[in-house]
Amino acid sequence: MTTLSTQSRTEGTGQRVATWAPLAVILCGTFVYVLDFFVVNVALPSIQRGLSASPAAIEWVVAGYGLTSAAFLVTGGRLGDHYGRRRMFCLGLAAFTVTSALCAAAPDAGFLVGARLAQGVGAAIMAPNILSILGTTYTGPARVKAISIYGMVMGVAAAGGQLLGGLLIAANIAGLGWRVIFWVNVPLGIAAIAAARRFVPESRAGSGSDGAGARRGRLDLLGAALFTAALVAIVLPLLDGREQGWPAWSWACLAAGIVLLAVFAAHLRATARRGGQPLLDPAIFAVRAFRAGLACQVLFWCQQAASYLLLALYLEEGRGLSPIEAGGVFAVLAAGYLATSMRAPALTMKFGRRVIAIGALVAALGDVLLVFAVLPGGGLPVAALLPGLFLLGAGQGLCITPLTTTVLSHTDAARAGSVSGALSTAQQVGNAIGVAVSGVIFYGLLGHGYGVAYRWSTAEMAVLLAGVAALTFIIPKTSVSNTGTGTER
Repeated sequence: MTTLSTQSRTEGTGQRVATWAPLAVILCGTFVYVLDFFVVNVALPSIQRGLSASPAAIEWVVAGYGLTSAAFLVTGGRLGDHYGRRRMFCLGLAAFTVTSALCAAAPDAGFLVGARLAQGVGAAIMAPNILSILGTTYTGPARVKAISIYGMVMGVAAAGGQLLGGLLIAANIAGLGWRVIFWVNVPLGIAAIAAARRFVPESRAGSGSDGAGARRGRLDLLGAALFTAALVAIVLPLLDGREQGWPAWSWACLAAGIVLLAVFAAHLRATARRGGQPLLDPAIFAVRAFRAGLACQVLFWCQQAASYLLLALYLEEGRGLSPIEAGGVFAVLAAGYLATSMRAPALTMKFGRRVIAIGALVAALGDVLLVFAVLPGGGLPVAALLPGLFLLGAGQGLCITPLTTTVLSHTDAARAGSVSGALSTAQQVGNAIGVAVSGVIFYGLLGHGYGVAYRWSTAEMAVLLAGVAALTFIIPKTSVSNTGTGTER
């Protein structure tokens, strides 16, 4: 009997490992690609001094990564549908790992910006296939649990990235300074690629492995080109226009970006009518919950990325904190996130869209407290920021996983690549545009001091969070069951 009991326990442990090993592997990819957007924040002053980088170059180090990620995410999802999601996850992670090494070895600011742009392409190939693998590997309660863990890892990587960056820079391993934040990706990437080949199952649209009968036709290269051109046309003048005094080309570029987005939308509809496979399936936008959830996603991430970047600059340049001290302040934000993110999935199943609204309002209240905790001429200690930062993190913890669940619960396996790509693209579009727009406000007011610049840019982000809360009421009331699906009411 003892032997049978021991054998049963061993088999049960082996089954649990086999079940959750794929999630552990793909979450390594999730962690590094989210981390690398945020970990650079506390390193930016060191990078600026070490490479003699201009403010525009510093913004490009952050927003450029988000720009190329956003531009190629949907294509990355479609490539996974065509050629295999595990294969494209590994290919994207390999590209991400190589370009991380190039970032670490950058001799000047221009090289670093170029390497960051290339790093974003690697992340774009990898990221949408993470969600696709998650959606096709897990079903029922296991999918709900997997999405919850995915959201928690994203938040920890975002909020905790600053603390990790500060620790790594302070450790000054082998005298590398800020460069170590990129070198750390190399062994993690190699280990995850090796593990993926062993533990992550392969799947593709129409293969039968995902239960979908989707066709695998030609890639929509024209759609990818139009979308990329539109994003570049919008973000480029927002990053470089202010420093050059808003010349005529910057306004023409913004106008062209809007036109290109309209042409991209028309191309999607025309391709679908002809029976082709557009970069994004226009049918997914027919679902009201998807449209509203996607809009919430863009607005939310507009403030998320910018708030971390500008807080890091304010703490280090405005208040004179070291990278590790600034990382310690960010740890309070991360603590707020962890306090709520682990409860967010259960709360979402019980209260639905209201969780997102409450989270956005709590985060907005945190921003308001930060505005009043920052005096233009200084005066208040850094500790005055902590209550606002804790609330900001707690509110964000109530938003990230519910937003992801809202979008994914209204799709099926046949559109996994398209929807996952759209969801991840919305995040990175928000990241890039948020940094660009908030950077215009922050650097435009920097002549009046870091306190003034940070106060007004933080106030702008509180308005964005209020917009997220308002948009949630457009999302249909949804009963999210523990099967991972939602029923509109």
